Amino acid sequence: MIPTTREECVALDEADPLAAFREEFVLPEGVIYLDGNSLGALPRSTPGRVADMIEREWGRDLIRSWNDAGWWDKPRTLGAKVAPLVGAGPDEVVVGDGASANLFKTLVAALRMSDRSVVLGEEGNFPTDLYVTEGAAALAGATQRRVDPDGPGLAGALAAGDVAVLLLSHVDYRSGILRDMPGITRLAHEHGALVIWDLCHSVGAVPVDLSGSGADFAVGCTYKYLNAGPGAPAFLYAARRHHSVADQPLSGWHGHARPFDFSTGYEPAQGVSRFLSGSQPLVADAALEASLDVWAEADLDLVRAKSLAMTDLFLDRAARVGISSITPSEHERRGSQVALVQPEEGAGYPIVQALIERGVIGDFRAPDVMRFGFTPLYLRYVDVWDAATALVEVVETGEWRQERFSRRAQVT
Repeated sequence: MIPTTREECVALDEADPLAAFREEFVLPEGVIYLDGNSLGALPRSTPGRVADMIEREWGRDLIRSWNDAGWWDKPRTLGAKVAPLVGAGPDEVVVGDGASANLFKTLVAALRMSDRSVVLGEEGNFPTDLYVTEGAAALAGATQRRVDPDGPGLAGALAAGDVAVLLLSHVDYRSGILRDMPGITRLAHEHGALVIWDLCHSVGAVPVDLSGSGADFAVGCTYKYLNAGPGAPAFLYAARRHHSVADQPLSGWHGHARPFDFSTGYEPAQGVSRFLSGSQPLVADAALEASLDVWAEADLDLVRAKSLAMTDLFLDRAARVGISSITPSEHERRGSQVALVQPEEGAGYPIVQALIERGVIGDFRAPDVMRFGFTPLYLRYVDVWDAATALVEVVETGEWRQERFSRRAQVT
């Protein structure tokens, strides 16, 4: 049942089995942070872990830390820590490079595994996915097509019989729509296509089961719901059944079978390590490791249940002032964010700015979407109530119409 008073929210917080996790994060006083779907909050253990890496592993032990501190194996050891969060085996995930580079690797590898030459993507996907697809397709001599994956056209596009690769976001970055990973993957496979899933807005927010869904490849970032910090390294998943044949294009020495032979010819490593390229950002890896240690203690089913309860509450309160949602009301179709659209054209950006001035931080996505991310490990029900109350007040009073709230910043 959706709470109808702030007191009921306080009671939910007192009974929340995830409540203790809030103390694991640094949260500024007076701020309700609803932008963890863009940049997660700082784990309290991160500064100490990064300092230890810099001062002891690098500063004292110097180059010996490649062996003694396990630097060389970090892409694999961190990948094994990400694996339970995405329903993968520990030998199917590596950490390293950015989401864009990893997407490029998997796209080209999948195209090389097929005798077809069409990459099917989604209309309105996050721009990186569209841009990388455009570049990868051009280099591979492939054609790209786009479809609305939430409409009736996906099955027909796959039935054409010429699609080599289907690339979709598991959770849409703008609307928060959650896609049916098992069903869509099965449909693509029935039509002879491989599938790459973008998990940037789902890992750490919703349960993911790559292995159980039969996914071929996946990529994801770690700086959103996983709280690894700005510019944190991304991860890449390759199903074990593809390891012996996948041929990725960025064949750097970290992906070589015997890198310290210093051979002048390339031979890919066994397993998912063949998707590595160059040296990894080990300072950033330390921040990621601190966050993953927190996540190792979290029950993802509890995270999902709390996420749905919080988004139900926010949607209910927002509807009271006539703001429409493009996020589905059905639980099975919703990620962990709420995307709202104010009927009056041009209102979205200044409303978000007015809320930020009040200490309620969300973000805006063109042309008119107000996004609010719900991060169950550190967000309370009373925070959701207070944020929704602030939203109602900003809209009902017209506070957002003040000229200063319409001045655009570089990052929205």
